[in-house]
Amino acid sequence: MSGLGGLNKSPNGVVLGMVQLQLPTVVTRQDLAEQTQVIVDMVAKARRNMSTLDLVVFPEYALHGLSMDINPEIMCRLDGPEVAAFKKACADNDIWGCFSIMEFNPGGMPYNSGLIIDNTGDLKLYYRKMHPWVPVEPWEPGDQGIPVIDGPNGCKLALIICHDGMFPEMARECAYKGAEIMIRTAGYTAPIRQSWKFTNQSNAFCNLMVTANVCMCGTDGTFDSMGEGMIVNFDGTIMAHGTSGRANEIITAEVRPDLVREARITWGVENNIYQFGHRGYVAVKGGAQDCPYTYMSDLAAGKYRLPWEDEVIHTDGTSCGFESPTRAFGDKNLSDAAE
Repeated sequence: MSGLGGLNKSPNGVVLGMVQLQLPTVVTRQDLAEQTQVIVDMVAKARRNMSTLDLVVFPEYALHGLSMDINPEIMCRLDGPEVAAFKKACADNDIWGCFSIMEFNPGGMPYNSGLIIDNTGDLKLYYRKMHPWVPVEPWEPGDQGIPVIDGPNGCKLALIICHDGMFPEMARECAYKGAEIMIRTAGYTAPIRQSWKFTNQSNAFCNLMVTANVCMCGTDGTFDSMGEGMIVNFDGTIMAHGTSGRANEIITAEVRPDLVREARITWGVENNIYQFGHRGYVAVKGGAQDCPYTYMSDLAAGKYRLPWEDEVIHTDGTSCGFESPTRAFGDKNLSDAAE
């Protein structure tokens, strides 16, 4: 059903290319500029490699590497030269692109942001990572929710980033808002390989949604990223999987959003995205539509608390060398904001 990896594109298909990009080391502005050009060149390679490709997806940390460096000198802005280069690359090659930036935040820590740019160079989706990989990552938690857009060939498209995909609520939110394809970009290393695989599959199956997922690849001399480009069909079947660990390989497949829509409408058994809000509709008209989940009601009321809350050891980033924060979510760092 993947059309030989997208070589044979159907009228209703969307061909995805997941780039297992070589993990870079970026320390200076010059490094940032050089890595920007690497990504621009890879956009062109993706287009040359497959004329049917609709969307090329780059992993989280494609531009900055895995150092967790928050130096303002190498942080990006939406109106900066890096994003401008990505927009031009998409327009020049008539292709949609998904990109990762670490974004300067004048009110606090940088955002880990994802962008989707269309084939004319317009920014269509802007997302801030909701769940930084604590205690390892220093990024500000995302504050804008999960956008869903009209993507290539009429698909409904969402983007989450790395650790986001370990929370089933994130994929459910994407599907609930209409996403037929959920992209998950990541910088994960080998210890996460198994959980990466089964969460990509469960996120797809539990929501009748295609998931398209990719990590950085190769080594920077310290970290070893795993690649693992993986496109999963809405029934949980892996359609394409980059298992070679070869850096800069592009994993491709054609997916069918029209069949996602068909399944969501016609499936009875395991139409879980519908049945979640219509419990037991065989027994009661329309099914139960209450919220029986304590964690949901507690979270909404601002009183989420685990039975073992007081015993949790890691509650900040000090174990990974970061200072314990004093600023609450939503508060601004006034000294930074004034700059």
